[in-house]
Amino acid sequence: MGDLVPDNTLITPDAEAGRALAIKVARLTIKAMQQDGEIRKKLRPQYAESADSLVMAGHVVAIEFATIAAANNYWR
Repeated sequence: MGDLVPDNTLITPDAEAGRALAIKVARLTIKAMQQDGEIRKKLRPQYAESADSLVMAGHVVAIEFATIAAANNYWR
């Protein structure tokens, strides 16, 4: 399993990079929980067409983004 926090830091130069990092961290979390790539690939169509699943995935990214924003002192 790769690093769960890319480059071992949550510090980013700006909010845009922070948002991209939040998406990456969320994806790495899913990969860490379900390590079998074939199973992830098999499940993808089920959640890709589910509004509830997509909203929940967005929520996970929002939580990661809030964490990254706090680590960056909200880019102030």
